[in-house]
Amino acid sequence: MLDPSSSEEESDEVLEEERRDVLVAAGGVSPRSLPPPPPRDPRGREAGGPRAGSPSPSPSVLSEGRDEQERLQREEREKRLRLQLYVFIARCIAHPFNAKQPTDMARRQQKLNKQQLQILRERFQAFLNGETQIVADEAFCNAVRSYYEVFLKSDRVARMVHSGGCSANDFRDVFKKNIEKRVRSLPEIDGLSKETVLSSWLAKYDAIYRGEEDLCKQPNRMALSAVSELILSKEQLYEMFQQILGIKKLEHQLIYNACQLDNGDEQAAQIRRELDGRLQLAEQMARERKFPKFVTREMENMYIEELRSSVNLLMANLESLPVSKGGPEFKLQKLKRSQNSAFLDIGDENEVQLSKSDVVLSFTLEIVIMEVQGLKSVAPNRIVYCTMEVEGGEKLQTDQAEASRPQWGTQGDFTTTHPRPVVKVKLFTESTGVLALEDKELGRVVLYPTSNSPKSPDLHKMIVPKNSQDSDLKIKLAVRMDKPPHMKHCGYLYALGQKVWKRWKKRYFVLVQVSQYTFAMCSYREKKSEPQELMQLEGYTVDYTAPHTGLQGGRVFFNAVKEGDTVIFASDDEQDRILWVQAMYRATGQSYKPIPASQAQKMNPKGGNVNTDISPLYTDRGQKHGMDEFISANPCKFDHASLFRLLQRQTLDHRLNDSYSCLGWFSPGQVFVLDEYCARYGVRGCHRHLCYLNELIEHSENGSVIDPTLLHYSFAFCASHVHGNRPDGIGTVSVEEKERFEEIKDRLSSLLENQISHFRYCFPFGRPEGALKATLSLLERVLMKDIATPIPAEEVKKVVRKCLEKAALINYTRLTEYAKIEATAEKDSETMNQATPARKLEEVLHLAELCIEVLQQNEEHHSEAFAWWPELLAEHAEKFLSLYSVDMDSALEAQPQDSWDSFPLFQLLNNGLRNDTFLCNGKFHKHLQEIFVPMVIRYIDLMESSIAQSIHRGLEQESWQPVKSITNSLPNVALPKVPSLPLNLPQIPSFTTPTWMTSLYDSTNGSATSEDLFWKLDALQMFVFDLHWPEPEFAHHLEQRLKLMATDMIEACVKRTRIAFEVKLQKTNKTTDLRIPSSLCTMFNVLVDAKKQTAKLCILDGGQEFASQWQQYHSKIDDLIEETVKEIISLLVSKVVSVLEGVLSKLSRYDEGTFFSSLVSFTVKAAAKYVDVPKPGMDLADTYIMFVRQNQDILREKVNEEMYIEKLFDQWYSSSMKVICMWLADRLDLQLHIYQLKTLIKIVKKTYRDFRLQGVLEGTLNSKTYDTVHSRLTVEEATVTVTDAGGLQGITMKDSDEEEG
Repeated sequence: MLDPSSSEEESDEVLEEERRDVLVAAGGVSPRSLPPPPPRDPRGREAGGPRAGSPSPSPSVLSEGRDEQERLQREEREKRLRLQLYVFIARCIAHPFNAKQPTDMARRQQKLNKQQLQILRERFQAFLNGETQIVADEAFCNAVRSYYEVFLKSDRVARMVHSGGCSANDFRDVFKKNIEKRVRSLPEIDGLSKETVLSSWLAKYDAIYRGEEDLCKQPNRMALSAVSELILSKEQLYEMFQQILGIKKLEHQLIYNACQLDNGDEQAAQIRRELDGRLQLAEQMARERKFPKFVTREMENMYIEELRSSVNLLMANLESLPVSKGGPEFKLQKLKRSQNSAFLDIGDENEVQLSKSDVVLSFTLEIVIMEVQGLKSVAPNRIVYCTMEVEGGEKLQTDQAEASRPQWGTQGDFTTTHPRPVVKVKLFTESTGVLALEDKELGRVVLYPTSNSPKSPDLHKMIVPKNSQDSDLKIKLAVRMDKPPHMKHCGYLYALGQKVWKRWKKRYFVLVQVSQYTFAMCSYREKKSEPQELMQLEGYTVDYTAPHTGLQGGRVFFNAVKEGDTVIFASDDEQDRILWVQAMYRATGQSYKPIPASQAQKMNPKGGNVNTDISPLYTDRGQKHGMDEFISANPCKFDHASLFRLLQRQTLDHRLNDSYSCLGWFSPGQVFVLDEYCARYGVRGCHRHLCYLNELIEHSENGSVIDPTLLHYSFAFCASHVHGNRPDGIGTVSVEEKERFEEIKDRLSSLLENQISHFRYCFPFGRPEGALKATLSLLERVLMKDIATPIPAEEVKKVVRKCLEKAALINYTRLTEYAKIEATAEKDSETMNQATPARKLEEVLHLAELCIEVLQQNEEHHSEAFAWWPELLAEHAEKFLSLYSVDMDSALEAQPQDSWDSFPLFQLLNNGLRNDTFLCNGKFHKHLQEIFVPMVIRYIDLMESSIAQSIHRGLEQESWQPVKSITNSLPNVALPKVPSLPLNLPQIPSFTTPTWMTSLYDSTNGSATSEDLFWKLDALQMFVFDLHWPEPEFAHHLEQRLKLMATDMIEACVKRTRIAFEVKLQKTNKTTDLRIPSSLCTMFNVLVDAKKQTAKLCILDGGQEFASQWQQYHSKIDDLIEETVKEIISLLVSKVVSVLEGVLSKLSRYDEGTFFSSLVSFTVKAAAKYVDVPKPGMDLADTYIMFVRQNQDILREKVNEEMYIEKLFDQWYSSSMKVICMWLADRLDLQLHIYQLKTLIKIVKKTYRDFRLQGVLEGTLNSKTYDTVHSRLTVEEATVTVTDAGGLQGITMKDSDEEEG
């Protein structure tokens, strides 16, 4: 028994306690114990007794000591079991013959831990705060901010990181998907592709992720941790499983040396013994009829056949291995087993025996000739050389040397098939005779090397010719003969057998391995390739024996015994006998280990039969440290199913706690060792996968992230096996396997349903990728009654629907907890109930934002998984929203009447639902509309009343002073939007232009009342448009009503403006002092704006049903505005023309023949003799011209519509010319007074020029009326010129005149 030191015991306890703490923290369950008997107390670690120094649960000191002793014994049993298990694993690693390390497994990514997540959050926060050197545009910053707020700060991501299922690659993929949507929505930019933008953004993300200080540390960390995902060496595999099983380095070294793990022959022999033991167990089981309990009795015989088949397969695998890597070509002889025999009787006479040609060996010899000593018969200057040959082969020659220094150092390489070759080396000197045909031989030496011969150079006496002077001639050379890989031992033995070697004689024996399962003892003669006699060792048992007195020769004896045959061997050396017995023990595959009598007596003085290791040195050391029982234990006597359960559990625990996000997948090295263990020790595939499923389910229940594909594969394997489909060729199904499978199936079904119900938290943001879809696929497989009959789709749909109903409640409950809307404590509930209506609305609005975000995330990350049943996800969303509607209805009921603060809630929810194919006009959506339809109608009713009242009151009190317009800037104003409203909806009844909008004023425009009206109508229509009412009929009704309202309101405004214009115009004077008031211009502008606003506010979009009726109704308001504009233009023109008529009436006083005309002429002529009399009539013309010009400028400046200005000027000009023409026509028979002529010429010419400058067209300017006036004035001018040469004083109708003004 192993007796660990106190320090080791203490360290083991600390590590075990830490491991338990980690498991408890991660999963919330007590850690699992190892399976050896007696079973673990259900109380966990404290079941065996308290830790040292902790208070005892029992007042009895005796009881405390007993508990402590039980605890120590239990830990000792667990330690011993792990050591024994490690011995078996070490042998699997040392000499695998069934499995290989897989090279096609997906590389696992480094997992993120909580510290790294915190560092990552800090790095992204630093970037957003502008504390990094990374240059980025606003779009990228917005993307990073969204990623940081939604993903990095999410509790679900933190939970996934804590469970070890998140890698850096997952974080990068989420960011990539996020920016792909953003970049696709960006407009196209010439010369910059969206792929380039994506690559640039990902590069910046990588720079933020890595950070500046971490760049130099990363390579070192990768070098230390990345090795487990690669193909591991044997040393790395040993180290890994030392960590998994808690084996100390010293214990590994002792096991390694004692088991001779580096000796391939010993490991192959161990495998052969194990397989032989499994056959014996199967034979015993068949004989005693002690079988596991199977589902049918017919499977008992099948079970025996399966055991035979599995052992046969292992034997074939072992035989298929080359004898030694890198050795010469050697054809493997495979045993031909009879199909009708119950077991493999190795060495049975029915077997095809080996022929002598099957054991022909190939050897390589190296002959190195160093020098010759004692050469005296040849002159010193003569040339000498040596030849060397292996008899039956080629001959080689050394370089030439002088007889005074016969040294060479030449090596010759030879190949031979003779285990006992003859090597000849000869010394020659060159012949000087003319007739000599051959060189003279000076001496020779003949050697008989073997593979055991010394390899170092040695002096050999040479045979010289008769009468030679060189009687003491010696040659120094070395002969090295290699040992072929398949030659396991060789040497001289005495032998006597019944079928071979029937005469006691010393022979040269070679133990030849033909294949992994075929060995032959062969005796050879000199210069022979084939053995003289041979004996196959299959079925023989080798052991030490006492000396046989009747046989002469040999000092120590051993024999090989088989039914009907015994062969006695003897050697002259004890160590040589031990080596022979060891080699033959490995070759026979026997389970019994021979022990020399002296050693057995020394190790077991009481006479017990103890199996020990072959090597005395390692055996002593192993026994000293308590390892002998583990090393010499018979693997066939262990319950490898239980051992494998422990091994797989410990390996999975180790894997889930390493630095990789493995999701339950073993590393390639772990898969290799587990495969090899199962194959070598006969662990059934179903048992393996049932244990694996049990462990994976338990880890998943405790919060670890497990790949459902892994669960699916193992479950499919077990289901196929239990239903008799033989996935691994095993047709027997035990009752235990079936019961365990049903239990696992129920647990797995519950787990999957729970994961689907918590899909937002088990698979946050769709991570791991494809896991939710794989989970749904696995659920469908689990629900199948058997592997052949597919489950109806409706049944799967029913289960998924039930899970998603639970998911809706879970998601909403957690969401409300997160939003702090719903609290479980009574105090919090009271606080919620006592909250103000505004506070309730604010909270329910925030909750609505979160709900919409949840639905969007479900659509983005999980809709693909539910692609088979999209309606189920829609039902889940409706259920989720129905839970929200309870809170929403409660908050809305608490709102005061005629409060419009809840409209942003409708906009937010409606915008989130109206674009969803399944949710638009769904149950919740219709409920939302039902709530808000009365509110919208009430709101519009009050708005209509308010606007009507404001028009009436406003126009009554209107000063008609021009104000600045905001309507043209309204499209750029942030009208009512959610969730954050920069523009609050105006409250009834006060609905006036907000003061903050003064910054938007851009031009002089209409009156305060009209601008207020247009702004209200526009804002109201924009508000209703922003509602995006989803029900088409009601939406059309709203639009139609608002358009009709706008039409009626504008019509009323236009009519009232027309009346006010006429009243205001009448109050103005008719003299040249008249300046058109700004109020009249404002009224004109009101009509202009009304015309413009009508096109926006009164046109119904898409009203096909009402198209003709609405067009007719809309044309009426257009006609009304046009008619009103014409009327006010006519009124204004009449007013300004009346001023001209006043001027002309003044000129009428100068008509010819009147008293006033004569008096004026006489007075002017008389006064002109003494003083400079001003020109009469020029002031009048100048005053009128100034009147025209200034009013033109006023109209041009203050009226905003160019078209109406042009119409006004056209009519003004035409009316003015018509009035002048009529005035002249009335005086057709009279000659104009010179002053009349001068005034009219100036007025006509200036009027013509001024209106031409104002844009009046040539056709209007040069009308017939103008031509008539122009002709009359020209004639009058000519007449005055004839009668009074200086009368006009330069005033003329000619265009070439240069006049001032």
